[in-house]
Amino acid sequence: MTDRYSEDEVVTTVTRLTRRQLVSFVESELVRPERGDAGYIFRRVDIARLELLCDLSHDLELDDTALEIVISLIDQLHAARQDLATIARAIDKLPPELHSSVITAMKQ
Repeated sequence: MTDRYSEDEVVTTVTRLTRRQLVSFVESELVRPERGDAGYIFRRVDIARLELLCDLSHDLELDDTALEIVISLIDQLHAARQDLATIARAIDKLPPELHSSVITAMKQ
């Protein structure tokens, strides 16, 4: 299994995706592939994002504006989850007495 995909491979892999949609998603920066000598280079995460974009646009019939809003909210949620995980790891590294104090304060 490859970690890098060309535009042609992406359109073949994401079966509901048309080349026109792919170009539109890239131009609107809903997906941000790397730029290579022969064109865009997509990663697995880009493939997953394109699958989600197709689900939202096809199944839920979201227009471009709604799609951008929903994707922005999903991105914000992912960022918040990463921040929370970072905070949790930092709390876990605290000395036991301070760790307990933080946990107690969080429960209030």
